Amino acid sequence: MVRAADSKSAGSGFESLLPCQHPHHARMTRPQEWADEPEDPIEPIEPDDVDDDDGGDDGDDDDSEDAEDEAEDAVEAAEIEDPTGKKVEDPDAVLEYADRPLPKEAEVRAAMEWAFEAERDADDRLLSIFTQHALMILEGNKRMNLTAITDLKEVAAKHYLDSWRLTQFLPMMGRTMLDLGSGAGFPGIPLAVGEPNASMTLIDSTRKRTDFMEECVTGLGLKNCKVVWDRAEEHLARNKYDIVVMRAISSVRENVRLLRKVRHSHKDLVMLKGPSWSREVRAGEREAERLGFRLDTVFEHELPDGMGARGILVYRAPGGHGE
Repeated sequence: MVRAADSKSAGSGFESLLPCQHPHHARMTRPQEWADEPEDPIEPIEPDDVDDDDGGDDGDDDDSEDAEDEAEDAVEAAEIEDPTGKKVEDPDAVLEYADRPLPKEAEVRAAMEWAFEAERDADDRLLSIFTQHALMILEGNKRMNLTAITDLKEVAAKHYLDSWRLTQFLPMMGRTMLDLGSGAGFPGIPLAVGEPNASMTLIDSTRKRTDFMEECVTGLGLKNCKVVWDRAEEHLARNKYDIVVMRAISSVRENVRLLRKVRHSHKDLVMLKGPSWSREVRAGEREAERLGFRLDTVFEHELPDGMGARGILVYRAPGGHGE
């Protein structure tokens, strides 16, 4: 099921989005019909416990000093530099999926065909590129923690279909787009494949992620896609875009706060959200309005096989309404 909820403000000029290639089963609802979905609690990720082993009370100061040196080396090894030169925690200090066997290409392709079975515009070229990118990610997962989703059908639906469907709702032809915090390339790479006439920039502050995405962009032959290693705020202070896209970054409230100093650098802010999107919208409404972000349109859709509801939130940013 796919539907669009129109929350256009008077004179926003965003009405042109509505006729864009909507799936044949799309329908329109009003904002007051949004359901108050329960919000799933986010459980903090705790570091693994490390058992201290003093090796016995033998009074050997040299052993103690060696242990301290090793601990310092371990801390340094678990840190990397961000684009500003600041030391930050290495997200790949512990590899979660290094021992996971790699699937065959035919298995990945079958999962893609299953996920996109009902999509009229998903051609062979699209599925072939998505298959190759998925194989790159699953292989790269042995070197860095790119995705916790490894079941092939979930990879196809939750990463590729979820990302690509934005091309079916939002006019992207000829527009410049920034995928903020792209990670393994979502949603930017599926969007660049789905709309070759859009200009896509993938940005991430982790060098290993941007190096990986460079390999993918080159290997997949994506001419309309480039990769930038930088902090989003710094990059947007120097560059302007038509659309900034955010997926799996933070809440609506925190996302608009992240962009508060560079909110005039883009015209539209698009967030890809899960089933609790309406709750997030209400929780962040005051902050979004204070900073000049106006919610214009919400597109809702369902992933296949009960994998969950999704919401695409389209905000008109201050750079798009002359503030």
